[in-house]
Amino acid sequence: MKVKAVIDAAARLRQAEESGTPCANLRDLFDAEDIAAAYAVQTANRDHWLKAGRRPVGRKIALSAKGAQAMFRTTEPAYGMLYADMLLGDGDEVAKGRVLQPRLEGEVAMVLDRDLDMEEPTLVDVLRAVGYCLPAIEIVGCRIASLDTKLVDLVADNAGGGLFVLGGPARKLDGLDLRRMTMVMTKNGEQVAQGTGANVAGSPLNALAWLAARLVTDGQPLKAGDVVMTGTYFAMQPAAPGDQIEVIAEGLGRCSVSFAA
Repeated sequence: MKVKAVIDAAARLRQAEESGTPCANLRDLFDAEDIAAAYAVQTANRDHWLKAGRRPVGRKIALSAKGAQAMFRTTEPAYGMLYADMLLGDGDEVAKGRVLQPRLEGEVAMVLDRDLDMEEPTLVDVLRAVGYCLPAIEIVGCRIASLDTKLVDLVADNAGGGLFVLGGPARKLDGLDLRRMTMVMTKNGEQVAQGTGANVAGSPLNALAWLAARLVTDGQPLKAGDVVMTGTYFAMQPAAPGDQIEVIAEGLGRCSVSFAA
């Protein structure tokens, strides 16, 4: 791993975010297969933002669907950071330019009541750790100009972390079948996407178990109070100024967001 390349890639991404101008691909800076370097870029920017006063509140999972993994030529999901300033309230409006190249996902967010710090968490461990879950919208952002990104680009770019919206109500897992639950997204009152939790690593709970194990390996275990965006129920949808978006999760609740015209 080239330390200078990691530093340069991290700075390139920060400049893109701060200027509002997407940057060039990162894979010209290091080996396109060097996922460890990509996570090192993510860590470098995490350290930068923590020193700048940003508050981490959890994690997001990307590429939880097998189809998305195939597109990026990987066999597992990826993860990124969630910061407090990325969180929007249900029904909030996204200001113009707040997220570069925004796209939308419908997800279930989980808030942990217990640490998940074991090396190989079981489904029982996960069930015990989840305090409650909420319907959510992820607003994926891409700070790289070309959407023809490779896995190293995605991972380095905080796994596409832009903003996230939490809806309601907050519910315990009791009586919820997240795997079979249907989620629908509407745009300006018309349905544009639908899927079930089976698209999320077989179940959002499986995605959470994967993340917990991976973060223990990476020395950053999930802690009580962390929010986890577990992955999308359907393919990402484009967003444009003036759009009104709502996600309806069967048996769970609703979540909405709009984009300034």
